[in-house]
Amino acid sequence: MPPQGSSGREGIAVHGYTANKDDALKRLRRIEGQVRGLQRLVEEDTYCINVLTQVSATTKALQSFALTMMDDHLQSCVADAIAQGGDQAQDKIVEASQAIARMVRS
Repeated sequence: MPPQGSSGREGIAVHGYTANKDDALKRLRRIEGQVRGLQRLVEEDTYCINVLTQVSATTKALQSFALTMMDDHLQSCVADAIAQGGDQAQDKIVEASQAIARMVRS
């Protein structure tokens, strides 16, 4: 899928999360650590309920990250497209609606 977003300086794509990229990467590294922790729990034959508790925490962290990304997308990419008008605005709204539907179903 080609990169999409607002055009920044010199034609470089600027995405909603660009301003907070370091924070996003920090959160993803934390989630990655949680997943590695889950692997370690299974390797150590940890009690099932304790593993499931950590799965729940990891799932919530991913959901929170996804909501932040969606908020950034709506406030930047979608808002910019609406300001420009035309078919691109409708396309961005449909795209965001589809992404929200995928998040709800997962």
